[in-house]
Amino acid sequence: MLSNDNAPKAIFFDVDDTLYDHLQPLRGALQQVLGLPDDFPYGEAYHRFRYYSDRLSAQEDLSAVPEPEAVERMRHRRFELTMAEFGHPLQPGQAEELQAQYLNRQFQIQPFDGAYELIRRLLAEGHMVGLITNGEGKHQQRKLEALDVFSLIPKEHIFISGTLGYAKPDRRLFEHVSRQTGSDSGSSYYIGDSWRNDVVGAVDAGWKVIWFNHRDALPESEHQPHHVARSYEEVSCILTSELIQQ
Repeated sequence: MLSNDNAPKAIFFDVDDTLYDHLQPLRGALQQVLGLPDDFPYGEAYHRFRYYSDRLSAQEDLSAVPEPEAVERMRHRRFELTMAEFGHPLQPGQAEELQAQYLNRQFQIQPFDGAYELIRRLLAEGHMVGLITNGEGKHQQRKLEALDVFSLIPKEHIFISGTLGYAKPDRRLFEHVSRQTGSDSGSSYYIGDSWRNDVVGAVDAGWKVIWFNHRDALPESEHQPHHVARSYEEVSCILTSELIQQ
């Protein structure tokens, strides 16, 4: 528990592949459309899928509120590039079918073990808990509804890039969160899986970062997260130690 001289902190989480397993919708789509076997390296394919998503988004200059046509091009192309890399070049129409199956499965999701238990404990201890996520507003809100997030976290502490005009890793998104919640960057924590979006963005904004590296990814820059965790048990232990020490 917190000691009496510790003020409440702001603790924010990413959503995709941090609050829930983002691999499961991708695995289901690949199996449904391409009939891939259980021993296909889905984890490696997921890494490359995310890589191409980020790279193509940068090439297309997709802002926090991008053109729908550009988003669709990116979504289809990432499937084409990923599957070609793994020796499964797509036939005409398969990228569109994969995207449709992937999209449908994004609303059939469950939180990681331990995630909501940790959030409930932090809230009970008096901390501010929220979410910062990239994505189109209505799409991300549907995911949060599927996860029953709104029964835990107040809407005013949930920030979606598509409704704000800033997207991670833009530090202005984190600065906006601090202003809106009246929190201080130096006493704010961010937990996220993406090096490019979560680690880089939050470190540049002066937040304390726990890199939720449950897929054993490699760093992509010289940024330094304050801690690395591979499970919610580890995240909980890190936060407990941090909050007691302060």
